[in-house]
Amino acid sequence: MPAASSPSPFGSPALIAGRRHSSILTADGELIDVATDNAMQHLVGALPLLVHAPATMRVLGIETPPARNECFDLLELFLFVSPGQSATPTPRGLALALDLPPPATIEADFLHTLLNALLLRLRSARETPAGATMRIFLPVLSAAGWIWTATVEEALGPGPANQPALDAVRIWRRLPKWEDEAPRPPPSSFPVTSAEARARLAALLGPEAETRPGQADFASVAAGAFDPRRTVGSPHLVLAEAGTGTGKTLGYVAPASLWAERNGGTVWISTYTRHLQRQIEQELTRLHPDPAARRNAVVVRKGRENYLCLLNMEDAVNTAASRGDSSGPALIALALLARWAEISSDGDLLGGDLPGWFGELFGAGTVFAVADRRGECIHGACPHYQRCFVEHTIRRARVADLVIANHALVMAQAAWTASSPDDVPEEDAPPTRYVFDEGHHLPDAADGAFALVLSGLQTAELRRWLLGAEGSRSRARGIARRLEDLVATFPALDPPLNAVLQAARALPAPGWSSRLRAPDAEQAHVDGLPANPAEAFLAALKHQLDAREATRAASPHRGTDSECDLHPADPSLADAAEAFSRALNRLTTPLETLIQRLHDQLEDDAENLDSAARSRIEGAIRALRRRALNRVQGWIALLDSTAVPPEPGERPVHVDFIRAERLPGRGPFGGEHDIGLHRHWLDPTLPFAAVMRAPAHGLLITSATLRDQPGRDQPGETGTESEEAAWAAAETRLGATHFPAPAIRAALMSPFDYARQTRAYVIADLPRDDLPALAGAYRDLFLAAGGGALGLFTAISRLRAVHARIAGPLDEAGLPLYAQHVDAMDNATLIDIFRTEIDSCLLGTDAMRDGVDVPGEALRMVVFERTPWPRADILHRERRLHLSHGQPGAYDDRLARMKLRQAFGRLIRKTSDRGVFVMLDRRMPSRLAAAFPKGVTLRRMGISEAIADIRDFLDSAAPDTISPSRKANFP
Repeated sequence: MPAASSPSPFGSPALIAGRRHSSILTADGELIDVATDNAMQHLVGALPLLVHAPATMRVLGIETPPARNECFDLLELFLFVSPGQSATPTPRGLALALDLPPPATIEADFLHTLLNALLLRLRSARETPAGATMRIFLPVLSAAGWIWTATVEEALGPGPANQPALDAVRIWRRLPKWEDEAPRPPPSSFPVTSAEARARLAALLGPEAETRPGQADFASVAAGAFDPRRTVGSPHLVLAEAGTGTGKTLGYVAPASLWAERNGGTVWISTYTRHLQRQIEQELTRLHPDPAARRNAVVVRKGRENYLCLLNMEDAVNTAASRGDSSGPALIALALLARWAEISSDGDLLGGDLPGWFGELFGAGTVFAVADRRGECIHGACPHYQRCFVEHTIRRARVADLVIANHALVMAQAAWTASSPDDVPEEDAPPTRYVFDEGHHLPDAADGAFALVLSGLQTAELRRWLLGAEGSRSRARGIARRLEDLVATFPALDPPLNAVLQAARALPAPGWSSRLRAPDAEQAHVDGLPANPAEAFLAALKHQLDAREATRAASPHRGTDSECDLHPADPSLADAAEAFSRALNRLTTPLETLIQRLHDQLEDDAENLDSAARSRIEGAIRALRRRALNRVQGWIALLDSTAVPPEPGERPVHVDFIRAERLPGRGPFGGEHDIGLHRHWLDPTLPFAAVMRAPAHGLLITSATLRDQPGRDQPGETGTESEEAAWAAAETRLGATHFPAPAIRAALMSPFDYARQTRAYVIADLPRDDLPALAGAYRDLFLAAGGGALGLFTAISRLRAVHARIAGPLDEAGLPLYAQHVDAMDNATLIDIFRTEIDSCLLGTDAMRDGVDVPGEALRMVVFERTPWPRADILHRERRLHLSHGQPGAYDDRLARMKLRQAFGRLIRKTSDRGVFVMLDRRMPSRLAAAFPKGVTLRRMGISEAIADIRDFLDSAAPDTISPSRKANFP
């Protein structure tokens, strides 16, 4: 498809590609349906109009995406016209974003309707300030060769004359600055009564809202987390299980918002994923309908790596400019990114108001390059510090009523506060009230937050953070560059800084992974040849792992990863660990000195330091402690324990093991691998409770699945005994037993009639390891549902194999198929497409199982490929041994049931929903049926019988709730 000098989308063919058939509106205005294999014949020499070029090219079988001037992608124009607005990257999704009613069947001619709607938006903005802002970007986009430039200029008017092209993308010059404000006084402690919580909830819902049984009761229970604390280190703890459909979000927002307003404090609401953070934020439009008021009262907080870094943006712009004529594609991406950043509410690149498909259009590297992915923020030394999105968000969070965070950030903040001396305050003052939504994920989040990893990747990253890029073309800044302004002002910092740089050379040097895989690496380890103590230690780890790892075939989940126990450690490994520990101690001493001298400077020059300088020094101290000193001290403790095996039969505090795994973003075969020594808490809720006890006055932990088997009696138990056992197990798993005061328990049942609205099946005649049969089952089940089906897998390889077999037949039936690990889209984008394209199907793994809210006909079937048993690794082995109370089988069952409950909970989100759950693993034991709600009977039958039953069940719904696809295919 050759480039045109002044192309116009109006004379171009329009294309919507399917896996079997494609719709094309030819340049002559003829609408045709062609086999996808022949679609390119109708596009020769043309610049097609389409939606989502990379996805379209994959469907057409073209591996290399088109250049920016080889097609008119409506998503690019939408990015320019409506930056920051959410839109699903399909023709239907784009229509909904533009407030256009999409036709039942969308063909290629509809793309011109979308184009005209976008151009109408442009023309309407021509004489407005928004139009003037857009015109600023036209010179750089024109110089970069953006294909839409001429079309936009015709609708909007030309860009400003004599403006340097790159001025538009230098947004750091135009963004607003934050200004310091007086610290917020500590909050008071007035409680929220149950009646007040109910009244606030009623006000949030309004008189016309749907009545949800149990929602007001939930708000009453949640209010208990906001009572005044009676004893230091003993917060009020409320465990509230709220069945799907209870309306728990507004149920806890009611007392939380009332407490924040009454006491002048901040409540942190924590959930598990970025996607769920945004879902909660959207719910808060009921609390603050006015966007300006909501921005002041509600803040979403994430780690720094999620936000646009203006310094990295400046580096990227300068790099692109230096490339001259070859910089076109990069400058187009940066210009559209700058266009978004200027109107973004918080600069959140991942899960915020930047469309998740931006990275698919322009390459994920574009997004990562402008984020602080390596902890290299220089805080007050950055020339854009007062315009920094992260700093804006931190300051807004200090005075907000509600902060929506995630479990990982909350635990990290609490741990930093607990481990940091009082001399340097944390960026976020610890709140006193917390709400943990999706609380069933707390153990997993704590496991990740408090684990310690001493690996090649981690140690090499620390070397890079300390020394910089070491001769490569990377923009990585070493510590000397980040502190150069402070060293120039305070010469006493120079000696310890030089000592740190010298000691850091004991960490793995660039190329460590290749040297570790070299054929003579193990012999070099045995002979003691490597001069670098870190690399010698990694080689010793590899030597022990190769000697002791179990066969990879023992676990289908392991793939290319492998692991073995640390103890008993090989003598040569113990020697290498001792040498590496000594090297790290030589790094610790100058780090401590450097931090102390920075602290001394804060005290000695207290009268002369302005706010920016003080913030700069405090930021340097925090970074040195978090990124270097605390980590190195943890590594030393881990290394020193290598030669001390645990006592046989004793319950360990930690689980130590060696693991090798593929580095992210590498090639599928022969790529670099990481190896390291891992330390996990046997019970990760111990450190969670330890860091939360001091700052917290009240915690609410809520989820639809806190308990394993609510209301399901066990053999030999009464209903009351079973209920108590379920609560006791939940308290142990969530760490409630580590808090001094007993937890307040509450369970609110789901309002849904699951016996009427759902069916659950186990397919009894499907061979276990027969991929063609597995694919055939997925195909026939998805067809029976008429789409709206979510397929869940325990192995990525089987997901890909099934996708390859069923994508064509489903497309033939008008059911688009999307898949995690196949489609180059992030999970949030895939879920948005699945929600918008109500007859589509989606394949995924664990990330698609938990916390996905797809109401209505868009999700009417969940199919599990295999029983979701826990991963059989060393960590699980130790936990089932020591935390199962002598019942390891019951421990496994409990974890599997929790996953099944979460998957089943995706089906019904409204009282009008209907859905079916299908397990394709005939070996799933009947005892796991307790995972399903009361009234749901697990039906074991053959695949043909199940499909007939499913069709009858779904088609027996009210006519206005049956999807068009199912009506068309199965009258």
